[in-house]
Amino acid sequence: MHFNPYGGMAAELAAALVNADPGASPAVITEILRAHDYRPFQTLEADQAAELLRWAHRLRPIFVGADLDRRVEVINELLAATASQPHVSRHDGRAPHLHFSRERAPVVDRLKAYTATGIAHVICQDHTRLGVCDRSGCGVVFVDTSRNGRRRFCAVRCANRVYVADHRSRHA
Repeated sequence: MHFNPYGGMAAELAAALVNADPGASPAVITEILRAHDYRPFQTLEADQAAELLRWAHRLRPIFVGADLDRRVEVINELLAATASQPHVSRHDGRAPHLHFSRERAPVVDRLKAYTATGIAHVICQDHTRLGVCDRSGCGVVFVDTSRNGRRRFCAVRCANRVYVADHRSRHA
């Protein structure tokens, strides 16, 4: 499934932040931003990384919860916390695109607005595309971009573990 840049890249960045270790170092969080091509890019300080990890904790219920009304309630609270005037930007040689925070706002404020808006776009398009791995004990969240929208696992490795365990239990 194809989402606009906010619903795709921003929601996937939100999932990556949610999946980060709660004690992740600034270098790890910075690398997550780099891996998701977040721009304008900058290295994070310890307090910025800590704030983003707290933000990720607030994002998690949107992925884990199945109740649409609760998801909408939570994302609306987060959007209200990051609200600003939308504007069109052309930074870093990119084509014109929407921003939901001031370009000169602190990086943490920009990332909060970016991830909240990305998740909001996914919820509005198809809220079932936000999920958590079905393998018991995993807990990794994801944005389902598959064609049929039936993704159950965070990765093939988790799916294989479940399928092998099911096979063994049937043939025991």
